[in-house]
Amino acid sequence: MSPSLAPPSETGIGRVLQSGFRPHPLLRHAHQQTIAPMLIRPTPQPAIRVERLQTPDGDFVDLGWVGEQNRDGPIAVLLHGLGGGFDSKYLRGLAMKLDALGWRAVMLQLRGAGKEPNRLPRCYHHGDTVDLRWVWQRLHAAEPYTPIAAVGWSMGGNILLRALAEEGEHCPVSVAVAASVPFRLLECAERLNRGFSRVYQRHLLSGLKDIVRRKQAFRPLPDFIDVPRVLSARSFIEFDDAFTAPLNGFGDALNYYARTSCGAVLGDIRKPTLIVHALDDPFMQRDSVPGAAALAASVTLELSEHGGHVGFIGRDGFGRPDWWLERRIADQLQAALGRDASRGPLS
Repeated sequence: MSPSLAPPSETGIGRVLQSGFRPHPLLRHAHQQTIAPMLIRPTPQPAIRVERLQTPDGDFVDLGWVGEQNRDGPIAVLLHGLGGGFDSKYLRGLAMKLDALGWRAVMLQLRGAGKEPNRLPRCYHHGDTVDLRWVWQRLHAAEPYTPIAAVGWSMGGNILLRALAEEGEHCPVSVAVAASVPFRLLECAERLNRGFSRVYQRHLLSGLKDIVRRKQAFRPLPDFIDVPRVLSARSFIEFDDAFTAPLNGFGDALNYYARTSCGAVLGDIRKPTLIVHALDDPFMQRDSVPGAAALAASVTLELSEHGGHVGFIGRDGFGRPDWWLERRIADQLQAALGRDASRGPLS
């Protein structure tokens, strides 16, 4: 049985636990764990119904519903990482697992993440919690007695943790899980600009630049955005300095990172929250991982020596790759909110 979420403690700090994850013996290295899901995993194929919501500011976000036949089941809001969306394998994989357990999963495709550009100049970023919090409130208003959970990976985890902290005691979410989150964004940006990690940076920047090109073709960006400078950026710091920060009201990239990193607000979370993190994550520096004193009493940080970034590939009984992280998350949510106790949590 995996460790449960931390109960409130008298000292007011959270818990740091050792994970039970064991990597596949042929995929022990951090880069293997990070890259293998893209190369060897077939894309899960759940039945998805896309719902478009018109936002209060005149824009839109898309929701991808899975498991709607489970009318009485809890709802899990799933939040993808940077460059992700409805096609993200981890998003689809967890949605299918939750569907099999009688849940409804709703994948929130962040503003501007889809193939169709969003209407307003701004698009998603690490501190953009507005749409997530608005979706939570809509779901709660529609079904006030239905339990709501939330899950975020990487940047989606950063957004999730910040939203939980901002909502505090009044958050309509009952339980949350975040995985592979960038606790300190500046250190993450610096790490991605070194060694082999620059391969990930180049890949992610390519996707972000495609978003900029689509937005510029759809509706010209504000004059204060130097599009050629944005498209020539060779690092996250250069890109965020030229695009993300000015477009979203931050002074520069350093100000953006300081004001949107989730590590600064982990003590403000009031709902039971599990954070799963690998110490060998090639997107981050090992010493950026917070200790128990930085966590609220409701937060548990589960650490593994291996796992890479949104990897956590184990081995099943036949030696095949096992997508352990999704089983771990489904286990946690089912243990907290699953209504059919006879089915039990995933092992």
